[in-house]
Amino acid sequence: MCDGWARRSSRNKAIVRDGASRKRSGSRSAKTREVCVIWRSALSFASRNRLSILILHRVLPKGDPLFPNEPVATEFDELLRHIKSTYNVLRLSDAIERLQAGSLPRRALSISFDDGYADNLSVAAPILRTHGLPATLFITTGYLDGGSMWNDVVIEAFRGTKRSQMDLTHIGLGIHPLASIDDRRVAIERVLGHIKYLPRQEREQRAQDVLHAAGVTLPAGQMLSRDSVRELLDFGFEIGAHTVSHPILAKTPANEAWHEIVESKRQLEEILGRTVQLFAYPNGKPQEDYVGEHVRMVREAGFRGAVSTASGAASPASDVLQLPRFMPWHRRPFKFDLLMVRNLQQGCERTVA
Repeated sequence: MCDGWARRSSRNKAIVRDGASRKRSGSRSAKTREVCVIWRSALSFASRNRLSILILHRVLPKGDPLFPNEPVATEFDELLRHIKSTYNVLRLSDAIERLQAGSLPRRALSISFDDGYADNLSVAAPILRTHGLPATLFITTGYLDGGSMWNDVVIEAFRGTKRSQMDLTHIGLGIHPLASIDDRRVAIERVLGHIKYLPRQEREQRAQDVLHAAGVTLPAGQMLSRDSVRELLDFGFEIGAHTVSHPILAKTPANEAWHEIVESKRQLEEILGRTVQLFAYPNGKPQEDYVGEHVRMVREAGFRGAVSTASGAASPASDVLQLPRFMPWHRRPFKFDLLMVRNLQQGCERTVA
């Protein structure tokens, strides 16, 4: 009898504990829902008549030890799931029209990619299509069909070399220990920083010099082909121009800058058989990477909208040829949204006259 009472007593206690646990769980769920409602209201308030434009470059199939913060497919999928449930995602050209008309929905957002990496088609595009979300890709046309951008030449040189140290003193770039992944990452950052603002041809040559010193062969297929650019249209991508060779326009003679801008537009229109209306400034920092002269060139070339890499969110008062972009990359949705709100609350956007 005592055993029976003990078993009943134990069961009763378990039921009470389970009930209390469910009550606490329900209370936490209710609080979570309440916080979500409050947070979404704050996001809606901050985003009135504002357009947030995200900037990405790549989405990798798996993690890269050299660049652990680069988004991979699973993370991108999770991010898009959150974006779709929280924001009103618009094709950039449509968003610009609605921005000018004053008819943007709250929490308006557009997604953009720069340069034209092959994984934009092989990895990012299928995930975007699964979620039914549009994106805009700004393509540097000179690297289509087997090319490699100068920065990727440097990256792959340091990634692939078997050397434990790279002596680049003969080209003015110092000596770099390479014993660890961290060493290689630091070397890449230093070399890219040294050559980034060199004249275009000198920068390309320095990158090739680094590759030669590393004794490395570049991997094939990093960038899109012309055929794959056309294929992106079937995934709902919008295509914009990003110059031919990704020069720093502010460091480029005016005639060359004009050629870079109009030729990239012409080449893409030839590939696509349609008008290309959007442009992205290479590197994109106002005054540092492009100046007012280049904004006028973009206008004269016939573009209807252009984006920089200045942070902030666009408003009806924004120059549509200098729209800000940023990327609040974070693996936790709440932190992503927090960074979005902070960006929405910024003051005046950085532009050039």
